Amino acid sequence: MSEQKSQPLTYAGAGVDIAAGNRAVDLMKQAVRSTFRPGVLTDIGGFGGLFALDTKKYQEPVLVSGTDGVGTKLKLAQLTDVHHTIGIDAVAMCVNDILVQGAEPLFFLDYLAVGKLVPEKVADIVNGVAAGCRQAGCALIGGETAEMPGFYNEDEYDIAGFAVGVVDRSKLIDGSTITAGDVVIGLPSSGLHSNGYSLARKALLEVAGYRTDTYIDELGCTVGEEMLRPTRIYVKTVLPLINEFNIKGLAHITGGGLTENIPRILPPGVKVVLDRSQWPVPPVFTLIQRIGQVAEQEMLRTFNMGIGLVMIVPADQSANIMQALHNRGEVAYLIGRVEAGSPVVEYTVSI
Repeated sequence: MSEQKSQPLTYAGAGVDIAAGNRAVDLMKQAVRSTFRPGVLTDIGGFGGLFALDTKKYQEPVLVSGTDGVGTKLKLAQLTDVHHTIGIDAVAMCVNDILVQGAEPLFFLDYLAVGKLVPEKVADIVNGVAAGCRQAGCALIGGETAEMPGFYNEDEYDIAGFAVGVVDRSKLIDGSTITAGDVVIGLPSSGLHSNGYSLARKALLEVAGYRTDTYIDELGCTVGEEMLRPTRIYVKTVLPLINEFNIKGLAHITGGGLTENIPRILPPGVKVVLDRSQWPVPPVFTLIQRIGQVAEQEMLRTFNMGIGLVMIVPADQSANIMQALHNRGEVAYLIGRVEAGSPVVEYTVSI
């Protein structure tokens, strides 16, 4: 078989533009540097991110790590061509997970894979990551942007994050001291956060036939704006409480909802009973439930239903904790109690 003469091949001609990658790095440098905190030893562009742990601050430091993505919420960013908030979600899903061990997030790395590298779009995404890191007080010390033509369509991308934090071994929070008589405090979510989007998209975009730019009076915004609302980051709200009070257990309410996430921190012999009348459910959840005719139990084990983080604390400290949250301008709800039983969640009062 004879070879036909053709133009010389290049990496750019095969779909990977190194120059565009370099331009993307230039566009994001300022945002990345804005996240740096004491301990960061490297600048942008190295082969690895260096971070010096303050060993004088901790008697017996334990590193806590977490990784996550944002799931099919990415479809909404791609449908709306709005990319500056999805990075906040990537950070939130990781730092909230390590926070519930009592850990202070130290640094974060991101992995971004794109079908076609558009520097301005990549910079928007990473600017969102940097914004999330500033909210969490952690440094964005590394990342990878991979252009993968033929694997992703030109407008498609995926993002994942990796967070590392630290806590003194004596201050680790694992739920082991939770006992009957403790109470449950809930911190509100900002909405859907980053879970249940396959069901949410099915109900709102397919069954209801809404477009992302459809304005819904019940929501007070468009469908796209509601579904792209960034996940709340609870680090700066919760860390001061850990140092001040006896926080026995923390649960980040992600996929699985309150029903599945709270039992992950319960020791044998206790259950949690939640009173659903004690917190307001954001309208996006009632809208999805009505349109999709979703059973109540299915809603509770899929979505956060308005509570993004749960704290289990001694009953005699609950009033002071609630007051401390109020003093910081935070909203919190006393939503349940711990009782003897199997480690499950039960509900009273259907709404």
